[in-house]
Amino acid sequence: VQLVESGGGLVQPGGSLRLSCAASGFTFSTYVMSWFRQPPGKEREMVATSFTFGGITEYADSVKGRFTISRDNAKNTVYLQMNSLKSEDTAVYYCNSRSNSGSVYWGQGTQVTVSS
Repeated sequence: VQLVESGGGLVQPGGSLRLSCAASGFTFSTYVMSWFRQPPGKEREMVATSFTFGGITEYADSVKGRFTISRDNAKNTVYLQMNSLKSEDTAVYYCNSRSNSGSVYWGQGTQVTVSS
């Protein structure tokens, strides 16, 4: 099983980034996919989740209206489009997958830094 994140980097406040997470080794379409983040010195928190049916998504209040999670089951990839970035969005962003049976996988993380 592998989750490989990409797309992180340094961006100015108000800018945009798109993170990608390429998955392999499990049946992607049957897994709930999420993005978490861990700011410096803080706990890891859920940012956005894409459920398996109906295009249902869930977002942390702090990112609603600015971030969009999407998935492409044909490409086994989940994305996080981040707009209107703020300094408080600075964190290591992690891709997460979980199944109904309790299997959970994590990516290695990608750094996002929002700074002028």
